[in-house]
Amino acid sequence: MWLLVFVGSLASAGTLVSAKCPTEISPKSVVVEYGHSFSVNCSSSSNEITGMGWESKLNGIPLTERVTVLTLVIPSVSLWKLSPQCYVNLNDNTQCTERLPVTVYKMPDSVSMPQPSPSGSMAEGEKRRLRCDVTNVAPARNLSVLFHKGNKIVSTNTFSVASLEPVNVSAVYDLIAHKDDNGARIWCEAKLNFLTPGLQNTSKLSAPQEVIVQYPPTFDQPENETLEVPAVDKIILNCSATGHPAPVYSWHSPPPVRQTDMNPNKNQLILTRSHQFPGPYSCTASNPKGTTTKYFTLVEAPRNRTTFAAIVGALGLLGVVLFLTGLYFVKADGTCSLNKGSYQPTSSGPV
Repeated sequence: MWLLVFVGSLASAGTLVSAKCPTEISPKSVVVEYGHSFSVNCSSSSNEITGMGWESKLNGIPLTERVTVLTLVIPSVSLWKLSPQCYVNLNDNTQCTERLPVTVYKMPDSVSMPQPSPSGSMAEGEKRRLRCDVTNVAPARNLSVLFHKGNKIVSTNTFSVASLEPVNVSAVYDLIAHKDDNGARIWCEAKLNFLTPGLQNTSKLSAPQEVIVQYPPTFDQPENETLEVPAVDKIILNCSATGHPAPVYSWHSPPPVRQTDMNPNKNQLILTRSHQFPGPYSCTASNPKGTTTKYFTLVEAPRNRTTFAAIVGALGLLGVVLFLTGLYFVKADGTCSLNKGSYQPTSSGPV
């Protein structure tokens, strides 16, 4: 009984909230940077309203009668929590409200990656923790911190922070060094994420750091090669290897190849026809992180059997020709006559 009397008194005073509010707010939500301005319209197409107003901690508008559109203008947002409401009074002494969701944000003062400890170059496989510090950013619950390595995002961090005011946050990423990372640039990005379309410039980047990885030499081509000699012109033994620091090279060859004909610091050995000796050759690539060796074997090229058969055939044919020639010109007494079968003139004596 007392509940019915209380509700009835609220209705007569015009403060009961209606289940359906014939109003529209545009835009439906606002994302605004701290210290900046925004405006929003509250409108109604109903002919049953008697007045409308805005309840707001900043620039609220009192009840205004006989209007269907009312604009709230806030020239400078100075609060971190703001939730304006448009209210409408109706003919039946009821009142309804429509709340405007407002997100107030602040870009970080700085985004930085301190030098890790230890600093300097890394050995392959070594793990190093990198930290990204973001200062004075709000709201942290909308913040993502991304670590970039080259053109890839390698880590994404989010935060569960209830405060809407600016805070300092940090994120970490454990980098495990790989030889492919040598020379790569790594940095972090602080990004505020909002669903409002068209909102730009909500990211801030740290200065990049270069990753230096030391690793032992590895050969660009297979570690063992077999080549045939003699080559048409020259043979190039390729010992190219990648490593950091850059590898130095040393060569070993069969005894006929003089060391003066070789440059031990080069990654290639060029053998001209006069230096193409069969046998084992080896090249060693080394740096402070390791040493590796590549082997080359030079073998005699198989003979061309077609050419050999042609030579044998030609010699055989020449032998047959010489034999037949001998039968024709050699006389029975073993002497050779070049006049065999030719015309013999008669002697011219007296008749």
